[in-house]
Amino acid sequence: MAGLVIGRQCRPTPGADAMETIQGIPVSSGIAIGRAFVLDAVERYVPERKIAPDQVDHEIDRLWTAINGALDELTELRTRTEEELGSDPARILDFHIGVLKDPTLMDPVEERIRSGNVNAERAVAERFEQLAQQFRGMGSSVLRQKANDIIDLDRRVLGRLLGKSDDRLAEIEESVVLVAHELTPTQAATLDREKILAIATDAGGRTSHTSIIARALQIPSVVGCHALTNTTQDGDRVIIDGEQGLVRVRPDRGMIDSYVEKQTDQRARQIKLREFSDLESITSDGTRISLLGNIEFPEEARTTIENGGDGVGLYRTEFLWLTRDRPPTEEEQFEAYREAMELLGGQPLTIRTFDLGADKYTQQQAEEPERNPFLGLRSIRYCLQNLPMFKTQLRAIVRASAFGPMKIMFPLVSTVMELRQTKMLLRDVCEELEEESIPYDRDLETGMMVEVPSAALMAKVFASEVSFFSIGTNDLIQYTLAVDRGNERVANLYTGGHPAVLQLIKNVVRAARRRSVDVSICGEIAAEPIYTMLLIGLGIRTLSLVPSQIPLIKRVVRSVDIERCERVARKISTFDSERQVVNCLRDELRKVNPESLSDSRMDA
Repeated sequence: MAGLVIGRQCRPTPGADAMETIQGIPVSSGIAIGRAFVLDAVERYVPERKIAPDQVDHEIDRLWTAINGALDELTELRTRTEEELGSDPARILDFHIGVLKDPTLMDPVEERIRSGNVNAERAVAERFEQLAQQFRGMGSSVLRQKANDIIDLDRRVLGRLLGKSDDRLAEIEESVVLVAHELTPTQAATLDREKILAIATDAGGRTSHTSIIARALQIPSVVGCHALTNTTQDGDRVIIDGEQGLVRVRPDRGMIDSYVEKQTDQRARQIKLREFSDLESITSDGTRISLLGNIEFPEEARTTIENGGDGVGLYRTEFLWLTRDRPPTEEEQFEAYREAMELLGGQPLTIRTFDLGADKYTQQQAEEPERNPFLGLRSIRYCLQNLPMFKTQLRAIVRASAFGPMKIMFPLVSTVMELRQTKMLLRDVCEELEEESIPYDRDLETGMMVEVPSAALMAKVFASEVSFFSIGTNDLIQYTLAVDRGNERVANLYTGGHPAVLQLIKNVVRAARRRSVDVSICGEIAAEPIYTMLLIGLGIRTLSLVPSQIPLIKRVVRSVDIERCERVARKISTFDSERQVVNCLRDELRKVNPESLSDSRMDA
């Protein structure tokens, strides 16, 4: 009898006893130490059996029993995922459910049984392998990645037909560090947070299914580790550093002791920092500094408030695309924005329109990816060339503004004409809603992100067009210094302490103040305690950062006064190198709050 082998086998080669350190992409913070549980992608041999004509109907009954059982299982899993993690991570499973419900995809399996008189297992294996190959051959990398989802479905249906399961996750009986080439969406969604200390995978990026689920579960995770599964075996001691994106395989006793100490210190600091969540964010001389949260899912609005935030300063809406297999509808977007608004309980929400492009959605969809996508069709440029999509989002945002204090801001604006065209489109949307008698906030504030040098240099002109600025230092640093922050070869050149970057921030703050325009910082330096005094001294009164960092920054705010911060800013302005800047900031923070210095990633 012929047989078909389905899947990919990934066996780690025996590793040396020496410790190995692998650099990956940090996607969920925290430190974990434990034994590795290596999840191989298992190959399955599917036999072919000829079915007698009078047994065909029985075989087809077996097929649909297996498919319907898998559907029930997936539907239950989706419901449980939505209850535990929220609606956006749950939507990852919609593709799986859709495939099994699509008659154009599943009817050929039944036809193969009837026409070929073959067993259901063989027909299923052939069909899913065919579908996987079709997805692998597609031009879009998003669709190519769906091949893994097809293999996931294949195993689920075949497991029911064969009466056995290859799900090694069910074998986990104690706490482990999960190591895999890549996790399928259903594997990621079924992880038991009580047993999984951390996750590390060969493949994946910040927007992969694994990353989205890991952040929602708050499990320390590092992805993009390349050959990790080839150097790690079951039972190997592993350290996952979710802050630095490091995986240390077979660490020596000294390394383990060092990380145990870091882990203990981290937990103690987190407990101590919780005391600051309920305290007011105010300097020692009475100046209020607003601390807002950066979020990707509506449910994180609750986390922001729990950490003592004053609202959300950056809602990254592109994740509405990344958790779906199709563009989100107006109603789906509206519900997400309204949910975030309601979870904030009256605190303000700032929504950033789609920042699609570069290494995100547009490049994955493009038939011919751009050679330099970070300087290509991304963010507001992409939206203005895809007006129906952009208009749909604007309608959803404006409708949601009726449910609480909201602001809308536009990313990567580099010319005045871009901004004016965007504002004109927003006015058209408001007029449409007015004609349709749909309520919205007629005083909805509009702003822009300052992320490119041209916007920072022309801040005086832009200040007459908007109600607020949000300085996105991640991209501003990248474009000012011509440094790809994801390239480890030049990572040492990427720093917010560069005098040129600070000069641009000063220029924006000065222009905003003259026009009485609010200005905030929403890049990663807002979450770094080493920069807090400098930013306050430059005139920044609003910081938007990762919710978990809010108590830490609040502690620094409460330990300083405005005069000291301004003195630090004046001193920094005399320096001509980033090293002088960072050393000075470190020294100043050590004087007022040495505990916060030890919590700074820049002091590692």
